[in-house]
Amino acid sequence: MDLNHAACYRAICTRDVRFDGRLFTGVKTTGIYCRPVCPARTPRSENITFYRSAAAAQEAGFRPCLRCRPETAPDLGAWRGTSNTVSRALALIELGALDEADVETFAQRLGVGERQLRRLFRRNLGASPIAVAQTRRVQLAKQLIHETRLPMSEIALAAGFGSIRRFNETFQQLFGRAPGALRRSNAAEISAGASGEVTILLRYRPPYDWHAMLSYLQARAIPGIEEVSNNCYARTIEINGARGTVAVLTADGNALRATVRFPKLSALPTIIARLRRAFDLAADPDVIGAHLAEDRALAPLIAARPGLRVPGAWNGFELAVRAVLGQQITVKAAIDLAGKLVAAYGEPLAASDTGNSRLTCTFPRPERLAGVDLSTLGMPRTRAAALSSLAAAVVADPEIFGARRNLEEAIVKLRNLTGIGEWTAQYIAMRELREPDAFPAADIGLIRAMADEDGKRPSPSELLARAERWRPWRAYAAQHLWASFAQATSVSFSAKCPASGNVRRFNGQRKPGNL
Repeated sequence: MDLNHAACYRAICTRDVRFDGRLFTGVKTTGIYCRPVCPARTPRSENITFYRSAAAAQEAGFRPCLRCRPETAPDLGAWRGTSNTVSRALALIELGALDEADVETFAQRLGVGERQLRRLFRRNLGASPIAVAQTRRVQLAKQLIHETRLPMSEIALAAGFGSIRRFNETFQQLFGRAPGALRRSNAAEISAGASGEVTILLRYRPPYDWHAMLSYLQARAIPGIEEVSNNCYARTIEINGARGTVAVLTADGNALRATVRFPKLSALPTIIARLRRAFDLAADPDVIGAHLAEDRALAPLIAARPGLRVPGAWNGFELAVRAVLGQQITVKAAIDLAGKLVAAYGEPLAASDTGNSRLTCTFPRPERLAGVDLSTLGMPRTRAAALSSLAAAVVADPEIFGARRNLEEAIVKLRNLTGIGEWTAQYIAMRELREPDAFPAADIGLIRAMADEDGKRPSPSELLARAERWRPWRAYAAQHLWASFAQATSVSFSAKCPASGNVRRFNGQRKPGNL
């Protein structure tokens, strides 16, 4: 975003919500930085400096405003710049990549030099990678102070601080007071307890089509692992051998309310990052919609579903297994197979651990599936062998579904896996790698959705050429086309989004296979 001072000042004078999350104002006379929607009296123009990110304002020496709470602004960091490297770096920082590694190691993981990475961050975010990571920790801690009754010691652990001392020093330096002094209520503190239960708001930029997201997840919910009921999505989770649950539903104020039950509070930043990716909360629908609506074929689709998101995934291995299971069969048949797989090889959980009697186990680990004959579950031997091979590959390389330098490299890496073709690789890139430009051009649903008025369908190469104008948001274009195709054939959107490159028979016609 161009930080033209006059334009930015007009935005904060009118408290324009469209700029919330896109810029932050540092007030020289107070040393405070705010959101554009801050209710405080607007400072004089000459007393304000504008920043692209909260990290940039904080690194410049400003402290967060206690009225507008910058930590509650929509997190659009991954969508601000044009740099793919920065987008991938931000995703990894969210997942804790800089908690232990230094910037040089982090840069090597992204395939760039340390100096180049620092330059990219300065250019796109106005802050260093370390400053971004530190600001995220402070913002999460401050959010937990305001939104929970957790003791300060547990908040420090949950926000990723290495020690209580470091936590207190950071807040004293930044706010001039102890963390506990920021809590406005005098109500008694409530520990997360052995279950580690924490409820927190996950904010997004509206609009958000929660119904479409929930319908999509409900159609694919694996018994024992997931449940959708009462406008809420719940599932079991596992991180580094520890197991728990998450439950997500809508809340007021353009946010989702997530309740996490996990025995290790230190895993909370990772869980939040995964939830934000799974529910596509970092997307900027205004930017994406405006770009795609320039195409006359997509414009009415964007207008009909302005808040449509690309559903993510909790875990790359789980998503890949689902995709392979769903090849050439219906969604229901694939879910039945997945249910058998989970019942046979998933790790059981007690109802006391989950708080939900219908969430009974976690998804099987790759180590569990690598050496077993899955054909006994009622699937073709070739598919069973593909799943075992996939599991073995993940055991050998746990980062196989991690961020790559670019989309093309990610697709090549995924296609080297047994049972993963071009369609499935693009699908995994969309949902797990969060590649906004992933696009399965050979998908029959997309081809049919792009048929002209005479019913003539484009070839995959013609569709791919047409999709060039949709870059870098081709994944969102695909989601809109699938939704329109489903509506046109009187089938719900949630049952029509494909997840493999194969096709199946449906009422005598060829339709996309999916899971």
